Amino acid sequence: MSHAPITAGLVQLCVSDDPERNLPQTRALIAEAAGRGANFVLTPEATNLLNADRKTQERLLCPEASDPTLAALREDARRLGICLLIGSLSLRTDEPTDSRFANRSFLIAPDGGIVARYDKLHMFDVTVSESETYRESAAFRPGGQAVLADGPWPIGLSVCYDLRFPHLYRDLAKAGAQILTVPAAFNDTTGAAHWEVLLRARAIETGCYVLAPAQCGTHANHLCPERAPRRSHGHSLAVSPWGEIIADGGTEPGVTMVVLDPAAVLKARSRIPSLTHDRVYSGP
Repeated sequence: MSHAPITAGLVQLCVSDDPERNLPQTRALIAEAAGRGANFVLTPEATNLLNADRKTQERLLCPEASDPTLAALREDARRLGICLLIGSLSLRTDEPTDSRFANRSFLIAPDGGIVARYDKLHMFDVTVSESETYRESAAFRPGGQAVLADGPWPIGLSVCYDLRFPHLYRDLAKAGAQILTVPAAFNDTTGAAHWEVLLRARAIETGCYVLAPAQCGTHANHLCPERAPRRSHGHSLAVSPWGEIIADGGTEPGVTMVVLDPAAVLKARSRIPSLTHDRVYSGP
C-alpha cells in the first residue's frame, strides 16, 4: 500500500426542506474545507434536502442529469481541485416500473467528473417509538449493488442505515476498500444510542478508516411548515482502523478536519488479520 496521506474535511450540515436555501451553505463549507487544506471533502446524507412530504418531493426533486445541487458541487470540486463525496442526494429516477426516488451517493473527481454512484441499499423502515416512525421505502427505492470506488484510496460507499449491516462493510474491505464512507442523517434518538459504537465496530471489523459526515440539529420546514421538524444527531465522526475516534464534529454545522495515514490500515490489519480468517460453516 503506497498511497499518500489524505487530509479529509467532513462537512456537517443542518439542511432544510428547500434545496435552494441549502446549497449556498453547503458550497461555503466545502470551500472552507478546501481552504483549510482538505484534498478529500465529504458531505452527509440528504445534502440537497430533508423533506418527507411526497407532493413536495415530486415538485422539487430532479433527475441526476438536471439536478442543480449535483451540477454546482461538481463545479466546486473542479474549481477547488478536490475529491468530493456527496453523501447523498434525493433524485428522481428513470426506472419505468418504480416511481420512487433514489437516495444516491456520488464520488466526484478533482476534474468534476463522476467517479462512482451508489444507491443506498437498506431502507430505514423502523418504529423507534409510538411517536417516531420512519418508512423510507415508501418514497425511495433501494439500490442493489455494492460499490468500491477508485478515489484517493479505494473507497467503499454506503449511506446511513447501511451501517447496521456489517456484512456489507466486510465485503467492501475484502474487495480492497481502505476507507469506508457512511454519510448519514441519523435521528437524535438512535444516534445517541448507536451511532458511535456502530461506526467504531465497522472500523474494527475491517481495519478501515471510517468517515461519517452527518446532518445535525433541528431541520427547518420552510416549504411545509405544518410538518413537525425532525432532529438529527450530528457528531460527524472519523474513526481509525483500530477503532479510535480521531475527529468528532459536535452538534453544529461546520467542518471537521482529519489526516489519514495509510500505514494505520496496514498496522491494524497485521495486528488482527480477521479479514483472512473466514471459515465455511453450516447452519444454523
